[in-house]
Amino acid sequence: MSPAPSKIRRPPFLGRLSLPERNFVADALRTETVGGVLLLVAAVVALIWSNTLGGSYAAVRDFHLGPASLGLDLSVQHWAANGLLALFFFVAGIELKRELVAGELRDPKAAALPVIAAICGMAMPAVVYAVVNGIGGGSLHGWAVPTATDIAFALAVLAVIGTSLPASLRAFLLTLAVVDDLFAILIIAVFFTSQIHFLALGGAVVGLLIFYVLLRKGVRGWYVYVPLALVIWALMENSGVHATIAGVAMGLMLRCHRRDGESGSPGEHIEHLVRPLSAGLAVPLFALFSAGVSVSGGAVHEVFTRPETLGVVLGLVVGKALGVFGGTWVTARFTKAELNPDLKWPDVFAVATLAGIGFTVSLLIGELAFADDPALTAEIKAAVLIGSLLAAVCAAVLLKLRNNKYRALCADEDRDEDQDGIPDIYQLGKPEYHLRMAAIHEAKAAEHRRLAEVAAARHAGDEGPA
Repeated sequence: MSPAPSKIRRPPFLGRLSLPERNFVADALRTETVGGVLLLVAAVVALIWSNTLGGSYAAVRDFHLGPASLGLDLSVQHWAANGLLALFFFVAGIELKRELVAGELRDPKAAALPVIAAICGMAMPAVVYAVVNGIGGGSLHGWAVPTATDIAFALAVLAVIGTSLPASLRAFLLTLAVVDDLFAILIIAVFFTSQIHFLALGGAVVGLLIFYVLLRKGVRGWYVYVPLALVIWALMENSGVHATIAGVAMGLMLRCHRRDGESGSPGEHIEHLVRPLSAGLAVPLFALFSAGVSVSGGAVHEVFTRPETLGVVLGLVVGKALGVFGGTWVTARFTKAELNPDLKWPDVFAVATLAGIGFTVSLLIGELAFADDPALTAEIKAAVLIGSLLAAVCAAVLLKLRNNKYRALCADEDRDEDQDGIPDIYQLGKPEYHLRMAAIHEAKAAEHRRLAEVAAARHAGDEGPA
């Protein structure tokens, strides 16, 4: 009787990443962390500037520049929100494309859990906002404000509180943010598109088709793509569709899988070049001209008493945590996915709480949702700041409780005793690694034997006749 076939064991949820994926995540998040710190600085400067020299802040923010004949006579704040953030969404498009073809989202079974977690993490804040405003009689226009996660801000919080996160938790957070960005783009395109000018939109579509054809033909040169991208952006800005959609569309067109002989795909190469510009310049400047709101006692009181602003705060702090964690736990139960034994479900809840830090996209959607009410827009921005701060504090407390465990896991992930540039944990089954380690230990043993002989001879000399 032939033996029954052994059951294939699924890799655990939040298990060890492959080495290429780990290196990519580490490189991407390193840039995002630096950008997140700059984002924090920009937000603080905006708050101080607007609350001490509010007249000059408003004058700079509302100053118009650009060619009016091309429909681009825009305020500085508008340039930052629609122009600079197009870079942010361009990088988001590349990230999404890479996740779909080479990252965590390429396998539908593996992708189901983080995707469902991200969807629930966007749906629950919207539900919380709707319930609060339904009970309080507020406007439902801001339902989308608390739905997005700001990965740069979240990583900046990690850097400030000095905690470490294992690579799998960081990758999970990054995947959540990528899916968040995708749905935020869809929300902006569907719900915040006003009157459409079909001639301009048609021109933008033609430009995108040319962009796509040039990429597929293998045409190279920034002097070709940068002017074309600017034309596409300008046409999209004049079409009535939010101009950042142009950025994500171009990002999704890039090839993000490697061919034989390539050290990196074109998408990875361009992302490596553009990400620092996005994280280090575009997003901080957007924050500088969008985060300047009043933080007086009356304004803070208004945030917690007005249904629209209270809905945003509770959506970020409560809705995000419950949505991400609940979606993850339920999906894991139904798919029988086993959690990495090195981690606990409270670790997932801590990351879910960290996902409640919604800054860049939340501020942008807040501006779009209440564009006709500047006073309410300012209050919504204050709610985003306060909600993100509360989520950051809660996440910091939860993560600090497990920081010693995280530090030990990170040390195991980074250990490279044979000094070949590859963490030892990825080589445990390879004979050549164990042979190198044997040689290293034999050399250490020989050195200790020599030192023992020297010590013995010195000891014998000390005890000899005077």
